[in-house]
Amino acid sequence: MQQTKKSTFDCELCQDTEFIFNAESNSAAPCKCRELKFYKRIMAASGISDSDKSKTVNAYKPKLDSEGKEHIEQKKARTIATEYLHNFQTIKLGRNNSIALLGQPGSGKTHLTIAIANELLKRGIGVLYMPYREVVTQLKQIINDEEEYQSRMDKFKMAPVLLIDDLFKGATKDGKMNESEMRIMFELINHRYLKQLPILVSSEYYSRQLVDFDDATGSRIIEMCKGRIVELKGKELNHRMEGL
Repeated sequence: MQQTKKSTFDCELCQDTEFIFNAESNSAAPCKCRELKFYKRIMAASGISDSDKSKTVNAYKPKLDSEGKEHIEQKKARTIATEYLHNFQTIKLGRNNSIALLGQPGSGKTHLTIAIANELLKRGIGVLYMPYREVVTQLKQIINDEEEYQSRMDKFKMAPVLLIDDLFKGATKDGKMNESEMRIMFELINHRYLKQLPILVSSEYYSRQLVDFDDATGSRIIEMCKGRIVELKGKELNHRMEGL
C-alpha cells in the first residue's frame, strides 16, 4: 500500500512563498497566509520567551488557599479568558470586543494575555505584541519625524488584534501621567476604539487609576473591555516572590 507523502509546507496554497502566482496574467498576489506569518514573526522577535510562546489558557494555574481552593480572582481571570476566546468571532466586530487583566504584578496577567494571543494566531487571526515601555519609548524618540512616526504608529493602530503588555509601566511620576505618553496612547486607543479593533491589555494599574491618569484614554479602554475586566489584588498572588 502506497503511503501518502507528508507535506513539508505550512501553507500548501503558496508552498510557503507567501505569494500566489497567476500564469495567465503573469503576476503574483499575496497569499492569505502572508499577514498571519508577519504577526507570527513579530511575536517571535518580541523578546517573549519560548515557553511563553507555547502558553495556553488551560495551563494557567491559580494560587491555592489554605483550604486548597483556587484564588477567586485568578480563577475568574482564567474563566473570562476562556469565554473571550469562545465568543471572539461573535464579539470581534463590536466596540465591546476587548479584555483587560489589571493589578498585582506577577499574578499571571501576561501569561493569560499571551495565551489568548497564541490561540488567536492558531486560528489565523493576526495579533501584534506591544511591550508598552519599549514601544512608547521608541515612538517618543521619533515623534518629530512625522512620516516615520505615523508609519510605526499605523502598525499598532491597524493590527487586527493588539496585545498591550504592561500598559503605562514607567509612565507616571507622583501619580501623574507623562504628557507625551498620554497623547501617544490616546491617539492609539482612540483609533482602535473608533474602528472597533480589539485590544488585549495587561497593566499593574486598576480601572480607577487608568481613568484618573487620563479620563479620555482610560474610559475608552474600560468601555472596550466592559464585562471582561479582572482586577487581581494581593501580594500573595506574585509568583515571583515565592521562596523569598
